[in-house]
Amino acid sequence: MKGTELEQENGVLGGDYLNPNPNPDPDPTEDAPPSQNNNNEISVKRQSPRKSGASLWRGSPGLSERAVINVSGLRFETQLRTLAQFPDTLLGDPAKRVRYYDPLRDEYFLDRNRPCFDSILYFYQSGGRLRRPAHVPLDVFMDELRFYQLGSDAMARFREDEGFPREEERPLPQNEFQKQLWLLFEYPDSSSAARVVAIISVMVILISIVIFCLETLPDIFHDPFFVVETICICWFSFELLVRFGACPSKTAFFRDIMNMIDFMAIIPYFVTLGTELARAKGGTPAMSLAIIRVIRLVRVFRIFKLSRHSKGLQILGQTLKASMRELGLLIFFLFIGVILFSSAVYFAEADHSDTAFTSIPEAFWWAVVTMTTVGYGDMSPTTVGGKVVGSLCAIAGVLTISLPVPVIVSNFSYFYHRETECEDQQEYHHVSTSLWEEGEGGEGGGGGGEGGEATEKRKGFSIPFHGELLDGFSAGEPQRIDFLRQPLVTQV
Repeated sequence: MKGTELEQENGVLGGDYLNPNPNPDPDPTEDAPPSQNNNNEISVKRQSPRKSGASLWRGSPGLSERAVINVSGLRFETQLRTLAQFPDTLLGDPAKRVRYYDPLRDEYFLDRNRPCFDSILYFYQSGGRLRRPAHVPLDVFMDELRFYQLGSDAMARFREDEGFPREEERPLPQNEFQKQLWLLFEYPDSSSAARVVAIISVMVILISIVIFCLETLPDIFHDPFFVVETICICWFSFELLVRFGACPSKTAFFRDIMNMIDFMAIIPYFVTLGTELARAKGGTPAMSLAIIRVIRLVRVFRIFKLSRHSKGLQILGQTLKASMRELGLLIFFLFIGVILFSSAVYFAEADHSDTAFTSIPEAFWWAVVTMTTVGYGDMSPTTVGGKVVGSLCAIAGVLTISLPVPVIVSNFSYFYHRETECEDQQEYHHVSTSLWEEGEGGEGGGGGGEGGEATEKRKGFSIPFHGELLDGFSAGEPQRIDFLRQPLVTQV
């Protein structure tokens, strides 16, 4: 069958391209039929596209030539110079994309997600802009970006465009002993010993929080609590010192908010201990009782130490960090509403003798409670005008609070699903769409070959079916090609 007739029958060229001359005479410049050797080696000899106008690949030497990319049955056509803008990507590098070239249909075949490829092709056409389709999940789109090898910079820009902060790399210490200590106390999932240390740390934190609450009971003797508190502080101090000594960067260690929480969790104990020792010696306390109570209150921050070992608290913190703009807008809207409605209710209740709204600052508390729909009832308007203002204040509060909530929920959903996918992710194999077996064909063939005559030699196919194949474009009768009985090429 002629090469042009086979292309017409198979309907290649994206739009069922029809040859204007259905019965051409034999032409010496026409593509030569492939030959088959005894060792199942296929040799396909192609003339330069400048001599053969029936081929879909309109000449590879020039970057203005076109290529057809078949993505799960949906054909896309673009120019080589468009793909060549990013030579390090899968489609921009001829050596990488050649393994997906189908010489029978003269196209590249990719068994990938079709809706995502619109954005992938737009990445090449726009010079590096990535826009995720609204109906494509984020994890699916990120997997496609990794497959097409668009690069870490493009993925980082895409994440920033999606509204998520850039993840900073956390280096490890160079010294082997320090690295083992750092992994032991900083990464609970690194080893079994690290999990044991994390469990001990969580238990000590919980015991410390329970002691903090129980020691306020007047009927319980305080001496055992002091001993248990001392043991907990010894563990916290030991853990903090070891992590500080093993950390790769002392500056980054002090910038970490979690380390500051660890430091603030142990300071109240030593301040209280020094005050009690001074009082026992008959001296005058250096600080007032109110300051001591505030310092003791700082001990409650120990509960945030659980976030180091709790994925849920980490997700909540990441959500709040990613939603700072929305939270800022929420506070700003509440501030405007408080000023507006507290002023309105003050002037509405000004003529009433028994009113609780004696000034605008006194009405701030009522406005906050009403806009947040708490409604303590300690302050309430009594006049008709005041009740109208109160009704409008409650309605405005509901609308103000509900507007940023969907964005915050969306951020939480993203971080939650990302964390669960990382935990549940298992190694899987994706069937590659390569038509040729690796290791035999080199990089010489395919859609982006050299100009002039080119001879492609491939040893067998790696195709998930067996059967007969018409050997050649213009052979007189079909010949049977035995496929290699090898498993499909897979990649993780």
